[in-house]
Amino acid sequence: MKRIIFYILAIILLASCGDYQKILKSTDPELKYNAAVDFFNQKEFAKAQSLFDNVTSYYRGTERSEDILNYLCRCYVGQKLYASAIEYYQTYIRNYPKGRHIIEARYMIGYCYYIESPDARLDQTATNEAIRYLNDFLDLYPQSDYAADARKYLDEMTDKLVQKELYNAQLYYNLGTYLGNNYQSAIVVANSALKKYPNTRYREELCYIILQSKYKEAELSVAEKRQERLQDAADEYYSFITEFPDSKYRKNAERIHTQLDKIMK
Repeated sequence: MKRIIFYILAIILLASCGDYQKILKSTDPELKYNAAVDFFNQKEFAKAQSLFDNVTSYYRGTERSEDILNYLCRCYVGQKLYASAIEYYQTYIRNYPKGRHIIEARYMIGYCYYIESPDARLDQTATNEAIRYLNDFLDLYPQSDYAADARKYLDEMTDKLVQKELYNAQLYYNLGTYLGNNYQSAIVVANSALKKYPNTRYREELCYIILQSKYKEAELSVAEKRQERLQDAADEYYSFITEFPDSKYRKNAERIHTQLDKIMK
């Protein structure tokens, strides 16, 4: 029975491939267009893309040309070829700035950059592009059906940028005094992130890195700067505990405070 089913599926597949090749070789653009739409609806995006590409020049300048370009955009998304999809959506916007699919096109560029956004430790060019295009989209279409998703993705991308700054601050902290005062660099990076993104969900982690870094910087400081830096670290401890009284870092913060008291006395 399994062998019979296998042969039936193989015959269907071969017949389907044969039909596709016949359609591709056909000189009838209407046949190719309708077949492309059918393949698209069946999620066979590569076949649909080839057929749409094949009839693009024939329908150029007609009403159907706009739909074909939109189908091509969606075919690239279906194949997860997001860079190509972005390029085609940008072409659509240039050619049809008031087109039937303009809202979708503007949203999808931001969405494709969102999908292409890598891990926070890597280069965040795609993330910044996602934020730029999604912000532009929301400025133009704040009530769109896509608006809720756009805001959600925008929040995720913003968090990713903050997370990258958090990783950078942690890296500086871990470097310590290697080739210079990296604790000061950790403080600068963390403070910059907090200033730019004051309501970030990584606020507690960034504040804790500042506290740690100020403590280590004071502990290792030269005599003439030590008292001032110890007091600065102590002030940072009180600020941290006041803002995050139930912090997961509370015990560590208390240990830092104890050590600061000992050194200062």
